[in-house]
Amino acid sequence: MDKPLPQIMFDFSSKVEEEQPKEFLSGQPVPQDKPVAPKSSRGRKPLKDIEAEIDLVEVPEDEVLFQKQYYSIGEVANMFKVNTSLIRFWENEFDILEPRKNRKGDRFFKPIDVKNLQMIHDLLRRRKFTIEGAKDFLKKNKQGREKYEMVQSLQKLRSFLLQLKANL
Repeated sequence: MDKPLPQIMFDFSSKVEEEQPKEFLSGQPVPQDKPVAPKSSRGRKPLKDIEAEIDLVEVPEDEVLFQKQYYSIGEVANMFKVNTSLIRFWENEFDILEPRKNRKGDRFFKPIDVKNLQMIHDLLRRRKFTIEGAKDFLKKNKQGREKYEMVQSLQKLRSFLLQLKANL
């Protein structure tokens, strides 16, 4: 029982400092041979990414949009390139969105709801309104829908004219 335990010796001499690269001792970053892992995709997106996605919204023209009676929440989320959770959040926040729900709880959006979502998306993402500011804007400006549609038609006309100019 009285066996002596072996002792472990550590050498903290200056040899360790000599083995370290000079950049490590100077506080400069050391180049790594291993590739750096990509940043996590969780959390809030940077504003630059959100601004780039504004142009990617693919809501069909009115003739095509009104051919179907209802759109699922997945189809609507794909149109706006957002998560379904954001669509559900906007539904809870804005009174003008009233999707129909079946017994299972699935949401089905009418084409007019999709148009309202397009206006909400424009207010929040392009014009940088807060949620409360967008609610106030929609309540106070009853002609806001008409103005939004006018701006959309003018933007389409502008893009057509720019394409025409590029083809000359």
